[in-house]
Amino acid sequence: MATDAHAAAEFYATRRGAVAARLLRARLQELWPTLRGESVLGLGYAAPYLRLWREEAARAIALTPAQIGAARWPVGAANLSCTAEEDALPFPDLLFDRILLVHGLEAAENARRLLREVWRVLKDDGRLLVVTPNRRGLWAHLESTPFGHGQPYSPGQLGRLLAASMFRVERRDTALYLPPTNLRAVLRGAKLWERSGRYLVPQLAGVTITEAVKDVYAAVPVKAVARRRMILADAG
Repeated sequence: MATDAHAAAEFYATRRGAVAARLLRARLQELWPTLRGESVLGLGYAAPYLRLWREEAARAIALTPAQIGAARWPVGAANLSCTAEEDALPFPDLLFDRILLVHGLEAAENARRLLREVWRVLKDDGRLLVVTPNRRGLWAHLESTPFGHGQPYSPGQLGRLLAASMFRVERRDTALYLPPTNLRAVLRGAKLWERSGRYLVPQLAGVTITEAVKDVYAAVPVKAVARRRMILADAG
């Protein structure tokens, strides 16, 4: 079951969704503290997180794949939202400095095709940040949140998928150790849950965060190996 943009918007409008977004934004900002003057693309349902850099980026675009549905934010002079097919992004090659993929990869109809399009529109020195539900975490098993839809990934599975799509993993992080509950007492202790979870049970994070760069050398065709002539001596 793929993430639905309308359902995701409803989730982030709840107290639980707002707390989850705040915790995840904190980790994303640790990884990308500033993107001043850069071109940023958010793929999937990324608007709740692109707000981190929307005011300082030269261009910030939130693109929702067609199978997820339309998602919009207030449009400013340099900020846009749009919908397109995941394997045919409406952008020229090498346009973006940074791409944030959240609520997107796990919902993709063809993850490799999506990543190939990401590879195409990302600059050669650009960076990709992928947020996916952790297969071992609690959030991946609760369908009342957008993290419980689609295909969850273990860090190893995601790393292999990125490598097969010509990306090289640079850094990994985790977030959402908070149980996926609506209980106010638990939500009020969100920061304590995060600190304790990262220290005590790092493998049980709700999401994994993976930063990758383009593996340009993987895209360079291997030169043909020159054939050696073999001379057969006549033993007669």
